[in-house]
Amino acid sequence: MGKIWSPRPMSLAIIEILEKKGALNDLDLLKELNSNFGEVSFRELNSSLMKMEIGGVVWVSRLTKGKRQVELTGKSQ
Repeated sequence: MGKIWSPRPMSLAIIEILEKKGALNDLDLLKELNSNFGEVSFRELNSSLMKMEIGGVVWVSRLTKGKRQVELTGKSQ
């Protein structure tokens, strides 16, 4: 059976979560997305974060090995 697409893009869900909760690490953001958006893989999250970082919507910085902090830049789409 195929995937069911959400009518709301994942990038919009990420922006909403970060506006509501502030800066989060990538694992906490993934948990929030899974509870609000449905089943999201770490690979899908990385892909969305990379596109959003290139677009200047979020900053992703390394905290420790294997942990990253994600925060809004202040100018969302």
